[in-house]
Amino acid sequence: MGIIKVENIRVYANHGCLKEETIIGSDYRVDVEVKANLKPSSNSDALEDTVDYVFLNKVVREEMAKPSKLLETVAQRILNRFFDEDKLISKATVSVSKINPPIGGDVEMVTIQLSQKRKK
Repeated sequence: MGIIKVENIRVYANHGCLKEETIIGSDYRVDVEVKANLKPSSNSDALEDTVDYVFLNKVVREEMAKPSKLLETVAQRILNRFFDEDKLISKATVSVSKINPPIGGDVEMVTIQLSQKRKK
């Protein structure tokens, strides 16, 4: 088993419960960690034997582009696509952070994190 991480994916998106958030948008950070059997790719040196981090980044960017009220919803959509579209992934964790959230204080970011294992 091995781990592939794609960290600090920076995107501008329009998520939030406030109408202004969905109109104006804000900066987000997404971190992804997936577990998969990396032994075959470590021996074959073939991209088709591993989880392509270009794919992971693409899914994050596409799902972050779809406005949602809650970050939890976005993270779950990302997880769903990972498991639907890449059979090598056995477990995944997605963290979505809103930079400078409008919560009436000096807060750098708020983060939600969801993890999921492949259903057998």
